[in-house]
Amino acid sequence: MSPSHSSVTHRQASSPKAVVLLSGGLDSATALAIAQSDGYEPYAISFRYGQRHAIELEAAGAVAETSRVMRHVIVEIDLRTFGGSALTSDIAVPKHDSASELTQEIPVTYVPARNTIFLSYALAYAEVLEADNIVIGVNALDYSGYPDCRPEYIRAFETMANLATKRGVEGNQLSIHTPLIDLTKAETVRRGLALGVDYSQTRSCYDPAATGEACGHCDSCLLRLRAFEENGLADPAPYQLEPRNT
Repeated sequence: MSPSHSSVTHRQASSPKAVVLLSGGLDSATALAIAQSDGYEPYAISFRYGQRHAIELEAAGAVAETSRVMRHVIVEIDLRTFGGSALTSDIAVPKHDSASELTQEIPVTYVPARNTIFLSYALAYAEVLEADNIVIGVNALDYSGYPDCRPEYIRAFETMANLATKRGVEGNQLSIHTPLIDLTKAETVRRGLALGVDYSQTRSCYDPAATGEACGHCDSCLLRLRAFEENGLADPAPYQLEPRNT
């Protein structure tokens, strides 16, 4: 498990540093834009963890470059070692006809402990950078029932982080920012558009074609399609077929 390539530093930091978890999807790109609008100097961190939708890392790179983050690091972790998820094993990704079919049950696309693993790496990176802010685009409304997207989980991790780090015990309190936590997906899109996010660069599909087109049928696609539809817009991401009803 080792860090991969990173982009060059774009400019000298002069504002508070923040480590931003950047998957390449709609939510993380919006969270990054909000962090920048709030005055933070962002250091992006992404993960190649054996996910079937690794195309998202190309999107993360494009978003990081367009956003001119201070640095973009990709960390290599192989969660296929454990499996247990449709994203890291041969389990089929569920497909639906409509977003109305989605439930709040924890689906097979849940990756065991993924956000805990990702936040731990982000915490280590933040401590090295002497940054006291981490930004993550979790959402407690339009999401797929993942337990590690809930506000109580984030607050618990934040408490742990301040007990477990040198900076924390020396009085430099870490804050985990969740700017999308109370937004619907449609509100997230609206906020991102107001900040100039180019959603054509982002990819959210759990089961894309080898050439990168989204399936249009998985939970993530359907929630994304509905969000754009509720804003009276077409999703600019490429799809394999005409998207199903949202």
